[in-house]
Amino acid sequence: MCCNAQPLFFLRETMAKKQKYYVVWQGNQPGIYDNWNDCEKQIKGVAGAKYKSYESRTMAEQAFRIGPEMAASVIEKQTKGESILITDAEGMTVVRPDAQGPKPILDAIAVDAACSGNPGVMEYQGVYVASRTQLFHFKAPVGTNNIGEFLAIVHGLAYLKKNNMNQILYSDSVNAINWVRAKQCRTKLPLTPDTQKLYEIIHRAEAWLHNNHYSTQILKWDTDRWGEIPADFGRK
Repeated sequence: MCCNAQPLFFLRETMAKKQKYYVVWQGNQPGIYDNWNDCEKQIKGVAGAKYKSYESRTMAEQAFRIGPEMAASVIEKQTKGESILITDAEGMTVVRPDAQGPKPILDAIAVDAACSGNPGVMEYQGVYVASRTQLFHFKAPVGTNNIGEFLAIVHGLAYLKKNNMNQILYSDSVNAINWVRAKQCRTKLPLTPDTQKLYEIIHRAEAWLHNNHYSTQILKWDTDRWGEIPADFGRK
């Protein structure tokens, strides 16, 4: 070991303090502050004050722009490095400037499903990636996540074909993508009186795949690299 090496605890003590930026949404004077003292003056004694610190001014500016509720669900993921997508001043989805490697196509639609229990209450939705505008949504009293992912893709394909749109379609489910390519929902969910209506919808989706030609490119959303798919319900 080098004779002038310092113990780790000493290095931690002498390390420079990292700059933080403080967003005040509700206080004496809402805004962005680069030190705690100025931030505290805006919130001290203010009932219901809303504020939070961020590690970069870019994050703070975005958080201030979109508000505390959306910041809690969007900015937090970015802070943890879970998403390369951010929202610009016009509210549109953009790729974070410092993102490395392959990037998602924003002029696309994304689909995802959620299930409360498996089986349980199932729903899926499709959104336009560039604006995160919801294009369609469906909910069933009983189903599985895989069924929802399958139906979401088929719904997306039908939506694009009906509206003569040529965007690509993103899904984060390998199983559902394979089921769509096989034109068959390979679920093991039992057919019961409770699932009969859902099975009717599944059969209609399978029939659509057999009876319609489509040129839409179905791509796997790279969750590990890009974070959660924009159509995610945020319940993980």
